[in-house]
Amino acid sequence: MTVPNIKLNNGVEIPAIGLGCWAGLTKEEREAGKDWFLTALKAGYRHFDTAHIYGTEVSVGKAIKESGIPRKNIFITTKLPWNHMDRVQTSIDESLKNLDIDYVDLYLVHWPFAVKYEEGNPAPMNPVGDLVLEESVTFNDVWAEVEKVLASGKARAIGVSNFSIKTLDQLLTTAKVVPAVNQVELHPYLSQPELKAYCNSKGIILTAYTPTGYATVRSDSTITALATKYNVTPAQVILAWHLSRGVIAVPKSANEEHQKENLAPPTLSAEDLEAINKLNKNERLCNKANERGVVWGWTYEQLGW
Repeated sequence: MTVPNIKLNNGVEIPAIGLGCWAGLTKEEREAGKDWFLTALKAGYRHFDTAHIYGTEVSVGKAIKESGIPRKNIFITTKLPWNHMDRVQTSIDESLKNLDIDYVDLYLVHWPFAVKYEEGNPAPMNPVGDLVLEESVTFNDVWAEVEKVLASGKARAIGVSNFSIKTLDQLLTTAKVVPAVNQVELHPYLSQPELKAYCNSKGIILTAYTPTGYATVRSDSTITALATKYNVTPAQVILAWHLSRGVIAVPKSANEEHQKENLAPPTLSAEDLEAINKLNKNERLCNKANERGVVWGWTYEQLGW
């Protein structure tokens, strides 16, 4: 199967498989990301999913420059960090400077909650270990500022991340522009059918992060059996399932061989796709609530999860 482009609600086209560009927490890991971003470009990736808070925007920009591939041929997504919710225009300019480009193809609001801004500290914590929130800023206010980013031409499309039916409903009470994309944790153990149906009804495309569900899902007996049947990797099976649902997937892989494999998913039968659908257990593997029921800054109830 060749990887298709998906048309967003404003006509912009996005490659359905991109490279997740989270590279780790240290400066060294983030700088080293440039090397595997370059191998991904050579493998054929034309969609890169980074974020201000990942610290890899500079490395993505350098890799693209070194590759010699024209900027217009590459789709770049970045995200407004949770601690910049009251400084949107400054933040997009920082991201563009980091990436060394004039515009991004997709700009996402990374989380629905706002974190207090502290210079040099993207994650200020309270004494119990949850993020210190900036209660005076709502995501409705933030979205109005992100709409200005779209109008300015600094982004070709805008969207959100980690939003639910509850938070999208609230956003749409004031939004002049319907988000083009909602990027959420999505894999066979968390297939989010209700959110998918809701987003379909609003013209919002889902992007899956943690798309292959780590080793937890890749080692599921149904997935491994299908990988054997189609003579592919478990990751390729899961990516094929995402594409069959019209979902964009952004797997992270620093391994050149895996990068190539991820761009060559098989075509699965309807019966096999249904077998994968049946694996859903509403299980979060990436952003799980802590012992206080909080995911970074909000509870599942606040998030609408």
